[in-house]
Amino acid sequence: MRLAIIASVETMLKKWKGQVGKEIEVFHEFKLLTTEVISRTAFGSSYLEGEKIFEMLNKLSIVLSRNLSNTGIPLFVKLQKPSDMLEAEELAKGIQDSVSKIVKTREDKVVKGEADNFGIDFLGLLINAYHDTDENNKLSLEDLVDECKTFYFAGQDTVNSLLAWMVLLLASHGDWQEKARREVMEIFGNQYPNSEGLSKLKIMTMIINESLRLYGPAVGLLRKGGSEVRLGNLVLPADIDILIANVALHHDPQLWGYDVHLFKPERFAEGIAKATNYNTAAFCPFGLGPRTCVGTAFALMEAKIAVSMILQRYTISLSPAYVHAPVSIITVKPQHGIQVTLESLHHDA
Repeated sequence: MRLAIIASVETMLKKWKGQVGKEIEVFHEFKLLTTEVISRTAFGSSYLEGEKIFEMLNKLSIVLSRNLSNTGIPLFVKLQKPSDMLEAEELAKGIQDSVSKIVKTREDKVVKGEADNFGIDFLGLLINAYHDTDENNKLSLEDLVDECKTFYFAGQDTVNSLLAWMVLLLASHGDWQEKARREVMEIFGNQYPNSEGLSKLKIMTMIINESLRLYGPAVGLLRKGGSEVRLGNLVLPADIDILIANVALHHDPQLWGYDVHLFKPERFAEGIAKATNYNTAAFCPFGLGPRTCVGTAFALMEAKIAVSMILQRYTISLSPAYVHAPVSIITVKPQHGIQVTLESLHHDA
């Protein structure tokens, strides 16, 4: 997937050439980038094919965020559905139709003999499971669509958030931006990031971890208890919904010290375990245990590649127009965007 990510970042940076010295809004830029990356790597399609699905998913996420705490009166809801519920149902159907169309296109290629198999990317693996003759392994169409929705949204929205906040923090802390650039140039020079080098980016990893601690994409992890469980002095009944507020853990001065709200990547200089004093739950931007996000390695690789390629070419400064207003709409987003200016490190850029 590395080469596909590099190709997408390269496309973005070519567009940036004409923006040197001008203000650009990076949250939107990274939305286009991460959409293109997940479309290419997981679904073998272009941004244009995935764009419609992303737009519907974004609208659905806003509707869901507005109604997270709402509990409707059952009989009233049956008699007269609220407008948000009607909109959510319409969006869900639209997403299902769009995903089904992409699946059918892949299936038709095999039927017509244009391809030998359904592919080895994420979508291909799902379609293979959908056609599995073993009922125990077979995936239903509903499950296939749900998996696609999760991967599309989680694979795009979370990395979009991480990249945007990373760039904000680097633009605000020139010393760390310069440290990261020096490391990138020492490892890659002006060449594209390679797999071996990505694993050696120690300073970049520290910056990513501190960005995830301060502005982790998810402010809470929702879980449902499978059976009755004792949690400290509490007894939680089966099937209860539990919200684990990892944003509270990540900003707890008892865990991180009096400077908990400051950007200090050096906290992670000796790794996550040392930074958290071996308290596993103190830092969980991707969840914990068997339900840890399956896309963790993918997200970190994409972030390292994108930021490395940006630092190879540009110095980033925060625009005076920037207004700091993080909001949580499924993921943590900058309400008014993140405006920066770029200064080229090369005369021909």
